[in-house]
Amino acid sequence: MRDIREYKNALRQRYRDYRTRLSPQDKLRLDEDVLSRVTRLNQYTNADLLLIYVSTAIEVDTRKLIERALQDGKRVAVPRCVPNTRNMEFYEITSLNELTPGTFGVDEPQPDPRRLLPTDPGGLCIVPALCYDEYGYRLGYGKGYYDRFLATYTGITVGICYAACVRHSLVHGRFDRPVELLVTDRYIKRTAQQSHKAQIKNKWERNNHG
Repeated sequence: MRDIREYKNALRQRYRDYRTRLSPQDKLRLDEDVLSRVTRLNQYTNADLLLIYVSTAIEVDTRKLIERALQDGKRVAVPRCVPNTRNMEFYEITSLNELTPGTFGVDEPQPDPRRLLPTDPGGLCIVPALCYDEYGYRLGYGKGYYDRFLATYTGITVGICYAACVRHSLVHGRFDRPVELLVTDRYIKRTAQQSHKAQIKNKWERNNHG
């Protein structure tokens, strides 16, 4: 267990260092390339609801994507960490101006019950990570918020990451859930999770329409 923790912590530091070394110009270019690919996805075009994290300085910038989704007429919800737990809730917003610094200094929505989404709201979820592998598994920050949320989430999951922060494979647990699509500044990749869901859908359609 100690070896796995040390392995993950070393990777976290490696990819933190990569991100902090990016010049503002390079980061802007990479972020725009990721944003362009996300908004061209059919999954984005067809989504009525977008669940999306609010980026920090070292993450792929999501603020422009939030603004774009609102302009496109989509419902947008962002997470809030529930105090004294490892859980998070998603609240709908209509503007970035509604956010204030919360847990870990990350901008969060106010806990308004009228805007709180159900536990599994469906839609399209943009999932953050310090690192992804080619199969869609992620290395987060070690707090487990998204791991808990994704364990029961049934909507579509899209991971966004810099291509330089993608590895061939990561150590993962049996209950870890990979994202269905991985979007980087260089490419869009369908993961094994997405392929598996497509196979299930095709089998169901054959059985019910054959």
